[in-house]
Amino acid sequence: MANENVSVWTSIPFWRRSAAWVTGFAVILLIWLTFDTLGQITMGTDADLKNGVTKRVPGPTVINYHIDYKMSQKRGHEVPVIGEKQPFFGKEWSEQEAADLLHLGKLTSQAKNCMNCHTLLGNGAYFAPDLTKAWLDPAWQNGGPLQGMTGKNTVEEAMAEFLQHPSQYPTHARMMPDLGITADEAKGLVAFLKHMSSIDTNGFPRNFSKTVDQFKAGGTNAH
Repeated sequence: MANENVSVWTSIPFWRRSAAWVTGFAVILLIWLTFDTLGQITMGTDADLKNGVTKRVPGPTVINYHIDYKMSQKRGHEVPVIGEKQPFFGKEWSEQEAADLLHLGKLTSQAKNCMNCHTLLGNGAYFAPDLTKAWLDPAWQNGGPLQGMTGKNTVEEAMAEFLQHPSQYPTHARMMPDLGITADEAKGLVAFLKHMSSIDTNGFPRNFSKTVDQFKAGGTNAH
């Protein structure tokens, strides 16, 4: 009987070897991606900021710096830009003080269920404005209507005032309820929002800069 030519595609040993190689490669790739991701999301330090080292998630003391949002031609979207130091609630915060303030802000956002209405870093609801880059909203900046209606002189003071007394400042058709936020909790929330605006989110939320441009051109409320 003549020997039959057996196709490699019907060879069980071939498929076993192929499965082993593919599985091994996938495991190595997943391990590499895991370590790379950990490096990307690990929060930076005060020393990084002082030395001009750019981290995707800056350290807590980034609240002591001016934060801008500019187009990167290389990446094709906007990226946070950390600028010169500026007082935050009238002072420069130490690394421990800033970390404690951010922790308070994060806990307060959870306790007050902010994501029941808002979106934070892609998580939450869309009933109220996305807060991922709220700190950069020009409506809160000098000369902006939201800062103006509170009578405060800085972004942080205006935001804190609004958070404590939202019913006094109607800013949206869907008004924010009074959640009983204290002065300390408001400071923490504003610090949390400022830190969040400094995180490199690969251009998320999309078209934020276009909204800002529309506001500057025609007074449209980006908030």
